[in-house]
Amino acid sequence: MTSEQSKSDISRARILDAAAKTFRQKGYAATTLIEIARAAGMQAGSLYYHFGSKDELLEEVLDIGMRRVHEAVEESQERLPADSSHRDRIRVAVEAHLATLLKHDDYTSANIRIFGQVPEEVQKHHIRQRDAYAELWRRILTKAQKSGALRRDVDLGLVRMLLMGALNWSVEWYQPGRTSIRTIADHMCLMLFNGIGIEEPARSRENETVA
Repeated sequence: MTSEQSKSDISRARILDAAAKTFRQKGYAATTLIEIARAAGMQAGSLYYHFGSKDELLEEVLDIGMRRVHEAVEESQERLPADSSHRDRIRVAVEAHLATLLKHDDYTSANIRIFGQVPEEVQKHHIRQRDAYAELWRRILTKAQKSGALRRDVDLGLVRMLLMGALNWSVEWYQPGRTSIRTIADHMCLMLFNGIGIEEPARSRENETVA
């Protein structure tokens, strides 16, 4: 790699980092190339050397965000011993998703926060990656259900959407330093596997009202 290529790559990465952070904080419509350039510490005209438009820049931010969370969850499965329980597999997948989203990734947070705001053409370009990530979770949950770790009578599509909704909404309420990501993952899985209700004690005959 030449010196010029290295400088170009560094500038491109700086632009992408600034774009991810700005999109995450301000949303799609309110973000301008001028603001991204300012956040990246360069002139707006310099952005056009790397990206032809705001939407081209946006597409790459979205792709990076989805790729990172997909890879994190996939790697969490590969690191586990082959004989790990399916509950453990779901548990580490939940923590991997949360860690990528909350710990260090403006790209994944931007992807989740603004996907519904972006133009339809950008959504169509990006949907294949989102479908691939959904398929990864379908495989994890289906194997768990077939093994008996999850009930047979539950709709796994609904389970997956509820779980993703809960995980992704954490970007709105998470406060670093207050509760660890591991603890949040533990509690989410506790609720997923065991529920939050308890069986109510049977009413005694003395408390029953005679009609």
